Amino acid sequence: MDLDHFNSAPAEEAEALLRPCADIQRWVGQIVQERPYANVGEVVAAAEQAARPWTAEEIDAALAHHPRIGERAAGTGTEAGMSRSEQSGVDQSAETAQRLRAGNEAYEDKFGRVFLIRAAGRSADDILAELERRLGNSPEDELPEVARQLREIAVLRLRGVLEA
Repeated sequence: MDLDHFNSAPAEEAEALLRPCADIQRWVGQIVQERPYANVGEVVAAAEQAARPWTAEEIDAALAHHPRIGERAAGTGTEAGMSRSEQSGVDQSAETAQRLRAGNEAYEDKFGRVFLIRAAGRSADDILAELERRLGNSPEDELPEVARQLREIAVLRLRGVLEA
C-alpha cells in the first residue's frame, strides 16, 4: 500500500495494514488517528513515538503469536509471512539449532515470554550470542530490551508495507 492510499483509506483498512507490523491496538490507533502524513519518515516517527512506552501487557499481547527465533512461522497471514522473511537468513547448523532451542526454552522459563530479536540481517550465530547474553539480564533490564526490539521490528515492517 502506498502512502497516499494509507492516508485516505478508511480507518479499519489502515488499521488492518498496521496490525501485522505490531498488533497493539493503542499503537495502531494512534498512528491511524494522526493521518495524513507527508512522507514515510513522518509515519515512522509517529510509530516510534506511539511505541514509547509500550506496557508489559502490550508487549505480551504482541508476542502471543510470535514464533520462537529459529522456527518458521506457521500460517498464511501477513504477519507469518513477514516473520518467515525476516528469519530467512537465519541458516543454522544442527548444533546452533539445538542451542537456539535450548536458549529459547531457558528464556521462556526465565522471562515468561518468547525471545524477541530483530532477525532481519542477522546470522543464527549472532542471534544465538545475543540470546545467551540476554539470558543474564534481570526481568527489569530485559523488558526495555524487548520493547526496543519490538519497536525495531514494527518499524522495519512498517517501512516494508509503505515502501513496497
